[in-house]
Amino acid sequence: MGLFGKKEEGGMMDVIRCDEQEYLVWKWRPSGEANSTRKENAIRYGSSLRVKDGELAVFVYQQKDGSMQDFIVGPYDQTIKTANFPILTSIVGLAFGGASPFQAEIFFINLSGNIQVKFGIPYFDVFDPRFMDFAVPMAARGSITFNITDYKGFIKLNRLINFEIDDFNKQIKDAVTKYVKGIITNIPADNGMPVLQMERKLLEINGLISSKLSARLETDFGVNMKGFDLASIDVDKESEGYAELRKVTAEQTTKTTVAQTDVSIKNMSDMQGINALNMEETLRIQREEAQRAQKLQTETNFIGAHALNQQTDVLKTGAESLGNMGNMDLGGGGGMNPAGMMTGMMMGGAMGNQMAGMMNNMGQNMQQQQNTPPPPPQLQYSVAINGQTMGPFNLQQLQQMVQNGQLTSSTHVWKQGMAGWETAGVVNELSILFSSMPPPPPMP
Repeated sequence: MGLFGKKEEGGMMDVIRCDEQEYLVWKWRPSGEANSTRKENAIRYGSSLRVKDGELAVFVYQQKDGSMQDFIVGPYDQTIKTANFPILTSIVGLAFGGASPFQAEIFFINLSGNIQVKFGIPYFDVFDPRFMDFAVPMAARGSITFNITDYKGFIKLNRLINFEIDDFNKQIKDAVTKYVKGIITNIPADNGMPVLQMERKLLEINGLISSKLSARLETDFGVNMKGFDLASIDVDKESEGYAELRKVTAEQTTKTTVAQTDVSIKNMSDMQGINALNMEETLRIQREEAQRAQKLQTETNFIGAHALNQQTDVLKTGAESLGNMGNMDLGGGGGMNPAGMMTGMMMGGAMGNQMAGMMNNMGQNMQQQQNTPPPPPQLQYSVAINGQTMGPFNLQQLQQMVQNGQLTSSTHVWKQGMAGWETAGVVNELSILFSSMPPPPPMP
């Protein structure tokens, strides 16, 4: 059948518009007959076309080489004779110079309306990958909301002829049911989610399904998913699989808790042993350091006394030699030598002064060394923090711990010589660490 009928065929000038309130796709029929492609679909070039805002009018022309389409996006209210119909203009102009009716089917598509489809999935089996022997029956229900944004993709995937919204919604519902069931079944393995926790993970599962379902609906049906709401996941808690899975999971949790407790106790014991060894090693090092310091002090005193004895002997020998200078024979026939006596007296005086000064210096050095007290002993306290022994720490380190809040007056401490652990606030040596510092005096 040709594109056009005879010139005398075709209706009067028409007003082409859609007055439906709720629709997704609606076909305009001038004679009111459903799915007609006969002469009553012949439309006069010059008829009035009215497309509201949020609507789309699709003109479908059946040609020998396939269907061709003109798209008119609202708002639009003009006669059919403008360049908004490039395909229609070429067809009518080529055949009749724009004066004759033409065959076309006109569909209105609602671009602003949202369609909501509710779904319910009866019980299906879900398996925990850790316990594949127990099947837990689950059911799901919810709704999906979609609209049309890519109308060309929608028309390509769906036949507009004989389009029925109920049939289309059923197709959407069937597809959503299949996708939701498949995603929920694979969530335990794909996302590491225990089956017994899925009922409490509703929002997380809703997000997982939404992210995967949106692309599938666009690809398969050409619709845009505006929202997905998984209202509930119902678990058949009376089933045998659910009871067995709960039992096995509880037993495994108990074993895991006991094992973790044993590990914690062993770690605590090991830590206490390590701290005891560290304490013993620290005390040993302190003892050795004290012994080494005492030995060094003794050696220093001994060296000073030995040096004094040696210098005394040298000066004594020199004095004896000078005393004999008065009897030295200087070639005068023997007897007392006045010149030698004078020389000896002078040198003896000088040596005496030198010896006196040396003795005085040595005596002062020795007295200073003897009067210098040994270094004060370092305070070393072990501290109990979170049930573990830490340290030992010196006074400066303990003061830093007080400033950081790690050490308080109620913290237990211990040092060598104490009968047991005491709170830091009752130890006289440490109580000063917790006294508040007085404010500075005012500026002059």
